[in-house]
Amino acid sequence: MHACVHQTDRTGRIVVSTLLLFAQSATAAPIWIGAWAAAPQPSLPGTLDTFDKQSVRLIVHAGTSGTQLRVRFSNAYGDAPLEIGAAHVARRERDAQIDPASDRQLLFGGRADVKISARAAAVSDPVALDVAAGTDLAVSVFFPRATRATTSHLLALQTSYVAAAGTGDVTGNASFPVQRTITTWPFLTGVDVAAPTPGTTIVAFGDSTVDGDGSTRDANRRLTDMLAARLNRSGRYGVLDEGIIGNRLLRGSPEETEFGAGFGESGLARFARDALDAPGVACVIVRIGTNDIAFPGALAPHDPPVAAEALAAGFRKLVALAHARGVRVVGTTLPPFAGSTLAESFHTAQKERVRTSVNAWLRTSGTFDAVVDADAALRDPDHPATLRADYDSGDHTHPNDAGYARLADAIPLDVCSRASR
Repeated sequence: MHACVHQTDRTGRIVVSTLLLFAQSATAAPIWIGAWAAAPQPSLPGTLDTFDKQSVRLIVHAGTSGTQLRVRFSNAYGDAPLEIGAAHVARRERDAQIDPASDRQLLFGGRADVKISARAAAVSDPVALDVAAGTDLAVSVFFPRATRATTSHLLALQTSYVAAAGTGDVTGNASFPVQRTITTWPFLTGVDVAAPTPGTTIVAFGDSTVDGDGSTRDANRRLTDMLAARLNRSGRYGVLDEGIIGNRLLRGSPEETEFGAGFGESGLARFARDALDAPGVACVIVRIGTNDIAFPGALAPHDPPVAAEALAAGFRKLVALAHARGVRVVGTTLPPFAGSTLAESFHTAQKERVRTSVNAWLRTSGTFDAVVDADAALRDPDHPATLRADYDSGDHTHPNDAGYARLADAIPLDVCSRASR
């Protein structure tokens, strides 16, 4: 606008100010938002994978667009440093094939390799790559020595690929020499994008309903996939899935059982790391609490029953943590799970009373900035303690693809922007 004002008699000054404007634009730090994420968790007992002098090609689905990207790795549950010998990212064409023109080597502080300390994380340097919302990306990682996948995401619902042991670094190969497939995401926890227009990140945080349990594998039909598709028809949003199967708000995984530490730390313990530390986060949608009610006497046989008041206190703590960081929080009611096939006594009449009490509190307390009624969206209107049959994945606990689509549709597109404290 200065150039227009001084155009007639100060041409030299116009050129200088314009060049300064371009220089400032070119050097401005990008605004990063999340395109994809998965919460790190320990492995289930007896399922620890090992990679030795071999590469993996991990497939992820970008929910938003960008012109640069960076990739996040975690060694949160490692007891030794994690060594990555090389890593690449590219657009996936099909199966383990990539578009070779899109292949980019990832560097870490300018180096091709990185060593991540135990209990630590790392983020790659940015690379220039056009990514459209809905693109499948392939993140290829080479492990130069025997590496135990102590940190992973267990319910990937996505097929990824492992090259034969001893084949060395094939991370840049367009045609990947597949020996076997996996359905976990070892060490990989995020892909961030920078876009030409500013955007914000919405985090969905919670349990297996956030994690997509019950949806179709390799189809990207999780709640977060559906929500990202809706939001990115009308604006610039990253939608991140920070759900963990079996996760509870108040307690961690029942380690004395067959699940060990695999269901993750409590929601309260991991909330800052997995939700509030996400790049560009402005809003968190919280869908957790079912397992707190259902696990005692079932999958956590030695845990005492959980009262509605205890869950309410836990939710207040989550909201306080978010508000202290300037992040809005949207709560969701707890969907029905009568008749669950997950375990004997997973649902009882007493647990149903607790669920309905928690939902009444969520709807009326005003603790959250807004509330989405997942219970009303998914329940059978004639049998409100049960999921609607056409939304039921078959275990009477988790939605199917249609159920996740219905839940995503129940979330107003402006729910985060109009939430207020």
